[in-house]
Amino acid sequence: MKSTIEHIEPEIRSILDTVHDPEVPVLTVIDLGIMRKVERDGKKILLHISPTYSGCPAMDTISDDLKTAFARNGFEAVVKLVLSPAWTTDDMSEEGKRKLEEYGIAAPLDESADKAALTGTGNQVPCPRCKSTDTKLVSAFGSTACKALFQCNDCLEPFDYFKCLR
Repeated sequence: MKSTIEHIEPEIRSILDTVHDPEVPVLTVIDLGIMRKVERDGKKILLHISPTYSGCPAMDTISDDLKTAFARNGFEAVVKLVLSPAWTTDDMSEEGKRKLEEYGIAAPLDESADKAALTGTGNQVPCPRCKSTDTKLVSAFGSTACKALFQCNDCLEPFDYFKCLR
């Protein structure tokens, strides 16, 4: 049986909810939006996932974690990497964006704001701690390739910004 991620069986969904992004551990693979399709044939599961970035080093870990999580629940899982359609930050769930903010990472802005924010010429990224928009870009590259480093001029805290990708 084929399922799109919106119509996934509760049993399968509960297993997917246990698999987290190793780079941002508050996000599940569902929150991140990398799950494209699930196919089930009895106890065999085919999981279609998309990388957030080409060459993302977390994909091997996520693939292994998915296989392990399903094996713990009596399933044999195969993970297929899907490159098209490409993942974008639009695929992140609203819950995922909320979790990012609570974790101290600014959620992605819209595409037009992102370029200006990363060049320091436009919209400022709001601080996830105090919500101030008086922030500055420190580095276009943060703790991982998908993040940039900012600092809040009000609370003086540094924070990561999850870059918009479309």
